Amino acid sequence: MGHEVTVITSAGYLSDEYKALRKTTRVDIEGVPAIVIPVPYSNYMSFPRRMLAFVQFALLATWVCIRQPADLIYATSPPLTIAFPGIAASMWQRIPMIFEVRDLWPELPIAIGALRNPIIQQVAKLMEWTAYHAARHVVALSPGMAEGVIRRGISPERVTVIPNSSDVDLFDVPPETGAPIRSQLGLTPKQPLILYAGSFGLINNAGYMVEIAEAMREIDPNVRFLLVGYGAEFEKVTEKAKAAGVLNENLFIWESLAKKDMPAMLSAATVTTSLFLPIHEMWNNSANKFFDSLAARRPIAINYGGWQADLLEQTGVGIRIPDQDGAAAAQALAAFVNDEERLEQARQAAATLAYDDFNRDKMAERMEALMQRVVYPQP
Repeated sequence: MGHEVTVITSAGYLSDEYKALRKTTRVDIEGVPAIVIPVPYSNYMSFPRRMLAFVQFALLATWVCIRQPADLIYATSPPLTIAFPGIAASMWQRIPMIFEVRDLWPELPIAIGALRNPIIQQVAKLMEWTAYHAARHVVALSPGMAEGVIRRGISPERVTVIPNSSDVDLFDVPPETGAPIRSQLGLTPKQPLILYAGSFGLINNAGYMVEIAEAMREIDPNVRFLLVGYGAEFEKVTEKAKAAGVLNENLFIWESLAKKDMPAMLSAATVTTSLFLPIHEMWNNSANKFFDSLAARRPIAINYGGWQADLLEQTGVGIRIPDQDGAAAAQALAAFVNDEERLEQARQAAATLAYDDFNRDKMAERMEALMQRVVYPQP
């Protein structure tokens, strides 16, 4: 839109050429100027190791941020430590900061038991309070997250909900795009394929798909499952599938693919899924895979409540399955994937939401307008 943008990032989710960097380096990534700080990060790391990586990055990024001239700094969290370089740059350069909340920390790690020490919990809550109050404006990815920010004493006028977005240009592809994937799995053109594509972290509960697949063998042996991703639980989920006797039978597990390969993967699916452990605090999430599925015109099955579950119910774009009963979840999915009328209605609803409500270009326009208001406030 004519603005100059510099991204300050670790190499954690970048390609191997950037992971090989040994010092902070300015690069150009697909036309976007970036400063890559060589702090290793992966979902395979233990929780303490990831916490250390967060602190390392925050310290190094602080030095980079205060020396990077700007009119506005946009800090996106988690982790909460990302607020420190943002606050430092805001104070040093006397520029406003927008703080984006993609998960309510430390509420979430406390809920899952990852953050048990009461002293560290209080420190994290102080960090959260500081980040919100130091920001000129807070962007929340869901209504529930916005409510959580407001509960910490932030005026509603300083909080805006801008959820994750649907990249229709990338994901809305011709139906035949997924044919090679289905052929590789040995599927017939009409055979149902249920896809989980995302992180294999503890909280993501990808192993629940194994329980569903095991039950599905008795309910409808024609249905197939594909899990694609990576994370600390990858080997554990694979072993669980082997023990259940479903691996490479009616359930397949592939390591993560590049983003550019995901449109074909979603195109191959009959239904996509978004899963979490049965933790109420996760209901406020705004999972990227949910919006990618909308952009791909794919029906969605989720196993949690909250605003996304309400959206499924209101629009018919998918179904909510039980969160701890694999057999019941399999029954619901079998009925769904074999009902072509419901599937077609869900596909149409997905397209409507992707183009009308969560279109990436529209979300970008909202974000740009907010940034303009923050940098150039009206009297």
